[in-house]
Amino acid sequence: MDRRLRRTRLGRRLDLKLAATGLDVTPGEFTVYVLAGVTGLWLVAGSLLAPFFGPIAALVGLFAANLFLGWQRQKRIEAFIGQLPELARILANATSAGLALRTALGMAAEELDSPAGDELTLVANQLAVGRSIDDALNELAERLPSRELVVLVTTLVLANRAGGTIVTSLRNLTETLEERKETRREVRTMLAEVNATAYTIPILGLGAMLMMNSMSPGALDKVTGSPLGQVAMLVAVALFAIGFAVIRRLGRIDV
Repeated sequence: MDRRLRRTRLGRRLDLKLAATGLDVTPGEFTVYVLAGVTGLWLVAGSLLAPFFGPIAALVGLFAANLFLGWQRQKRIEAFIGQLPELARILANATSAGLALRTALGMAAEELDSPAGDELTLVANQLAVGRSIDDALNELAERLPSRELVVLVTTLVLANRAGGTIVTSLRNLTETLEERKETRREVRTMLAEVNATAYTIPILGLGAMLMMNSMSPGALDKVTGSPLGQVAMLVAVALFAIGFAVIRRLGRIDV
C-alpha cells in the first residue's frame, strides 16, 4: 500500500507533509491509521447519536487528520524557530574561528537537539554527496517555512555567493532572533484563550446533542428521519464549523 501511494500525487503530497512533521510514519501507515479512525468515528457516531451523523463524523475525522498534520508541522517549525538564535550563534562562532560554512553547518548539526539537529544533519548529508549550499539551504527553508529561517538562509546564501566574512551579520541576526523569540512567546500567551475558545465551540455543540439524545432517547433519530430535520442538522454543523474557522482566523497573528 505504501509503494502504491507513493506513486500517486496524493501519496507524494502526504509524504512531503509527513516529512515536514518529523513523524516516524510512512504514508501507507498513516493512511491505514486514518481509515481505521474514520471507520471507528462513523460507527461510534452512528450508535451514540444517529446513523445520519456517521458520514459527518467520518468527514470530521478526515479534516482532523489533516489538521493534526498541520498542527504537528507548525509545532516543529515553532521548535525550530526557538533554536535559530543558538544556531546563528554557533555558525557565527565557527566562521569567526576560520571554519568553512559547510563545516560550521556540520558542527551545528552535531551540537543542536531535534528538530534543528535532524534538519541540519539532512543538510550536511546533502552537502556531503555534492549538493550545493544554496540548494540544500533553500530546500530546508521550503520544508520549514518561516520568516526567521528565510532571513537566516538568505544571509548564508548571499555570504556564500559573495564571499567574505559573515560573523557580524550572524551576530546581529542572533540578537534580532532572540527579540523575535520573546515577542512570539508573548503573542502566543495572549492568544491562548482565543484558540481554546475555538475548540470549545464544537465540543459544546456535540455535548448538547449527546445531552438531548440522553434525555430523550431516539430524539436525534426522529429529527434526522425527515429531510427538513436533516437540512437543519447540516446547517447547524456548518455554522459550528464556520464559527471554529472564524475564531481560529482571528487568533492567527503573524509576527
